[in-house]
Amino acid sequence: MKNVLRLALLLIFLSCPLFVQGQVGFPYCESFSEGDTRSTTVFGGSAKLVDGALRLTEAVTDQNGYVYIDVPFSSAYGIKASFEYFMYGGSGADGLSVFLFDAETQNFRPGGFGGSLGYAQKDNSPGLTGAYLGLGLDAFGNFGNSGENKKGGFLGGSTSLFPNSIVLRRGGNGLNGYDFVNGKITYNPPPGNANIALDVQYQFPLSSGGFGARRVEDVNQPGYRKVLLELEPHPNGIGYLIKLEMVVTTVQNEPRTITVFPSTAFTYEAPRNLKIGFAASTGGETNIHEIKNLLLEVSNEAGLVNPQGVDFSDIASCEGQENQYFITDKEVVLPNENSEIRCLQFYTSLDEIESEIDDICSQGKCSEENRVLEIPQGIFKAGENGGDFTFFPNEGYSDQSVTVYYTITDTYGKSSLGNAMTLKIQESPEPVEIYVEGGSEISTEVNLCGGESVVLTSKGGEEYVRYEWYKDEALIQEASSQNYLADAEGEYMLKAYNRQNCPAISNSIRISFPEFPEFDYDSPVIGCSPDQAVDITLHIAGYDPILYDYKLSGEGLVFLNDDMKEVFTSGQYELQIKHADLDCYSSPEPLHVVILEDEFVADFNFEIQGTGVKGEEDGGFFPDDLFQFTDTSSEDAQSWDWDFGDGNFSTDKNPTHVFGKKGDFDVALTISNEWGCISTTEKKVSILRSYRIMFPTGFTPLDESNKFFVPKSKGLISGQLLIFNIWGDLIFETDDLSSPGWDGKMEGRLLDAGFYIYRYNGVAIDGDKVTRSGKFKLIR
Repeated sequence: MKNVLRLALLLIFLSCPLFVQGQVGFPYCESFSEGDTRSTTVFGGSAKLVDGALRLTEAVTDQNGYVYIDVPFSSAYGIKASFEYFMYGGSGADGLSVFLFDAETQNFRPGGFGGSLGYAQKDNSPGLTGAYLGLGLDAFGNFGNSGENKKGGFLGGSTSLFPNSIVLRRGGNGLNGYDFVNGKITYNPPPGNANIALDVQYQFPLSSGGFGARRVEDVNQPGYRKVLLELEPHPNGIGYLIKLEMVVTTVQNEPRTITVFPSTAFTYEAPRNLKIGFAASTGGETNIHEIKNLLLEVSNEAGLVNPQGVDFSDIASCEGQENQYFITDKEVVLPNENSEIRCLQFYTSLDEIESEIDDICSQGKCSEENRVLEIPQGIFKAGENGGDFTFFPNEGYSDQSVTVYYTITDTYGKSSLGNAMTLKIQESPEPVEIYVEGGSEISTEVNLCGGESVVLTSKGGEEYVRYEWYKDEALIQEASSQNYLADAEGEYMLKAYNRQNCPAISNSIRISFPEFPEFDYDSPVIGCSPDQAVDITLHIAGYDPILYDYKLSGEGLVFLNDDMKEVFTSGQYELQIKHADLDCYSSPEPLHVVILEDEFVADFNFEIQGTGVKGEEDGGFFPDDLFQFTDTSSEDAQSWDWDFGDGNFSTDKNPTHVFGKKGDFDVALTISNEWGCISTTEKKVSILRSYRIMFPTGFTPLDESNKFFVPKSKGLISGQLLIFNIWGDLIFETDDLSSPGWDGKMEGRLLDAGFYIYRYNGVAIDGDKVTRSGKFKLIR
């Protein structure tokens, strides 16, 4: 059959991925013996590769391991699974399970472990997500009973143990479902219950040995076990007929194939696509659980048909560059339901294809060695999508043809018998490059202002017969000349064709109409010092004069970029920004500049309230004096913050304060105005005195207004007043601070006018001793 360029031809200048990202469908072969697995084999729990097998658990208590194959397969054709398992080396628990679940399940989570074998629910632990079917090979005996919240089991749901049992359970969700469907005991059934066990001549233990036992991989050695599980679509169209056979060796050199389930009906509707997995667990008892040599196939093999390819000839390819092609479903025949092209494989002859027909794993795996074919004329590579591939012709083979052979493999591992593909190698043109008209250097990006356009022109090393311009990989209709006027944003490139109709692909150039950058700035900008410039750039967030240009205009002035560092004039301005490589500025944004005309200064006075005492020259300050602070700052101050230097503060304009102790106190006043300008001043308040005492020079006992001789004092906690006559005789004494003083009398008789002597002994509040003496006059 001859078919010319109905393949979609695309010449590309970027290299393509070599291999598909992941397998879709069957057959799926995983030996677990190569020290690594495919990316679609997902491990969890204690599962790991050990000595050429997948080990789900060690012979250690409370082990949980699982693995699932992240390859969806259609439920329409059923499934066949075969694998060797190894259960040995412990005290006999718990077992392993094979499970199927809905391929659409988003967040895979295994079921309960222990007796639930990672499938069913366990007490309050939910079962497997999206579960459809679970088959348990249960050495200990809990998977076939109704313990731990499981539904149903042997003997109507007994909670007894049923060791060495193979149990089939249906799907479920959370804590619901996972019901017992069928089961067989393979060894030593409970007395009187032969009907739930294999016939005696077929019985065998699921485990191949206890403590000290080793893995048995030789089919002729006792202890060998292999599972052959098949889910054949049910004749009524719902669910499956399940057949389970096992290859078992209990006597040396005498392997047997034993049927466990000859044809068990499992009449539950399956999801459209399924996935398969395995789990194992131990509890208080132990075993090593392993599997290897896993093969997954479609059950209804007879219902599948090989896809059919076609012969392609006279496909054009261009020398020295990557040519990409797509084989679509319309060129080939895919007869199987829900199938798609899984991969292409390349060969130099039909004989090579025929030699692999019987190797199901080779077909299903889409062998990497067949996905790249190197021949003298060039290299064929299968792409990441099922039907795409590339051919890179080597130089020196222009005007020659090359023929190779290919197969297509579908979702179910069915492959075509092989077809020829002939490509003609043609001479590629000299490279071509895009420039901006008038420019001499290649640009990768051109920025334009709104409404602008730019002429793109191509330059190459030979004559080109036609041109194709592309914007964002889409052909621009009727753009067929050497030049193109670009007035829309996008990624532009050019294909220039030579006389052999091979294109030279240009560089790409992006035309952009960048939005004006968003920028934040402060407004108003305040200058708190008269006649001093403000720096506007400090008030623009992310100021960057390399990437952007800035313009400040107003008050008859214009400032560009760093000119804005010195603005001396208050007023209303407008700020604009643009990309440095463009000529268009953004819309103007208002910016207010305020520079104070008068100096903003903080100042204050202080005195003892109501006394006029302002310092030592007026009698000094005392700890319990009430100070009055008076603001004398600039008139436009709007807030006042006082720090009295003793840990106390105030926001009053004219506060009062008592310091309560001697010392030097640095009182600071900070003011601010409506623009946020700040000024601070500081003055020292020195409290040097802790007490005050003053004695009169005379008194008039006969005058009611000056009847007693007594000192005026402040800051004393005790005091003793003594009065003597001029001969030194004591005539009056008191230590009462509240005493009115001496009334001029002695024993009730008013003494003569004249001079008298006083002596005073006291203690101040800070502990200082106070001693005073002097003379005064009694006046009659």
